[in-house]
Parts: sequence; structure tokens; C-alpha cells
Amino acid sequence: MLIAQISDTHILSEQSQQNTGRLRSENLSRCISDINLQKPDIVIFTGDTVQHGKSEEYAHLKSLIAPLQAPVFIIPGNRDNKTALRTAFKDQPYMHMHNDFLHYAIDEYPLRLIALDSTEEDERKGVFCKARQQWLKKTLSDELDYPTILFIHHPPFDVEDHYTDGYRRADEALALSKIVSRYPQIERLVCGHVHCYFECNWSNTRASTMPSIAVDLRRYVDNIECQQKPAYVLHRRTSSSAFTSKIRVL
Repeated sequence: MLIAQISDTHILSEQSQQNTGRLRSENLSRCISDINLQKPDIVIFTGDTVQHGKSEEYAHLKSLIAPLQAPVFIIPGNRDNKTALRTAFKDQPYMHMHNDFLHYAIDEYPLRLIALDSTEEDERKGVFCKARQQWLKKTLSDELDYPTILFIHHPPFDVEDHYTDGYRRADEALALSKIVSRYPQIERLVCGHVHCYFECNWSNTRASTMPSIAVDLRRYVDNIECQQKPAYVLHRRTSSSAFTSKIRVL
């Protein structure tokens, strides 16, 4: 199974005349074109889809990703407005699987997809409250033998010295770590938010983040050429349950 991951596009409205807005749109379009050439089974979009959470930004975002030939599954980031996001993508049933949070499970592929909503209004850091903890435990318990990829906007782990204490409460991040460690069917955890690529072993699984497609917001990249080019990540799972991840710099 081949999965393309895009993240942190921070799209501005089509009416924006800023060079930044045009560049972000162009870079996302370049990624979409290349993703179609790779023919992934699905695309996961790990949040911060737009910059200000406005309906006109989501309308533009929807037009930009419309050429995707594979199904796309979106989770919100701290920049997103969940009401506006759901309204823009109201034709997607997964957007409406849960009333309080925008998270869901998709059971239609060789890998089960679990999207966990780590956002809360007016909170930049990740959130994993008691209600979310109960939902994740139940969702994982429902399919103990189904290989799973979990995707979240906020990484619940430190990214070297660049990103630490990424959740509003340390006990919430610890609760997420304990839950993930108890469910061995989680083969991969993929995140966004930090705007750079990072991989690590975390809570009995392999975890990663990815560069922002908005290159003007990218962080911690030593290679100037890579700093200025759009990029996304391909995750491949073989029949032997081996996972590989590769950054495609365009």
C-alpha cells in the first residue's frame, strides 16, 4: 500500500495578491501533479491546510486538491477552523463521523486509517483530553488485528531541540504515549505541525513528521536547495509489513 502525505500548506484565499499566497498555491499544485504520477492508494493531509481558517481559503484549497486521483483524508491543524473545514468538504462522509471532534477511522484498505483530532479552538499546542483518550482506546480495541496507521497534526514526541512540550499538558502527551504503546497493531504514526522531517522510535512504533509544503514557513533545513522546494512524503507498506518513507523534493 502506498500513501502520500501532505501537510502544512497554509493556503491563502484565491483573491490574495500576496506573493506568499501564490507561491503556496503553486507549490501545492506541483505536489498534487507529482502525487498523481506516483499513483498512491490514498493521500493523508495532516493539518494546517489553510492560514486563517476562512471559508474562502477552504474554497481555494478544495479547488487546488480537486485534481488528486486518489482519495484524500484530512485532519485539522491548529490553524484550521473545523466548522469551515467541514462545510467546505461536506461531501466527504468521514468529516461527519464524530460530532465533537474531527476524527475518524477508515476500514477500507489493507491498512486501517485512524485520524486523531489534536486541536482545540484558540490553542496552538496539541490536546488529548479524556474524551479523545476514550475514543482512541475504543477505536483501537475494536480492531486489534487490523494493521493501523495513526495520523495526528501535533507530534506527541520531541523533535530534537526544535520542538518540545508540544501538548498543552504533559499528562495528556503521556496518556497518548501509553495508549499507543499498548496497541501493537499501530505500525506507523505520522504527524505534521513542525514543518520539518523527523523520524524516531516512539512508544513501540515508528513515528515521523514532514516538511511544510509552504516553503516560506519551513524550519530546520540545512540544505538551501531543499529549503526552497516543495516536498511531500511517500509511505510504502509491503506485504511483509515493512514500512519505508521517502521525501520527494520537487
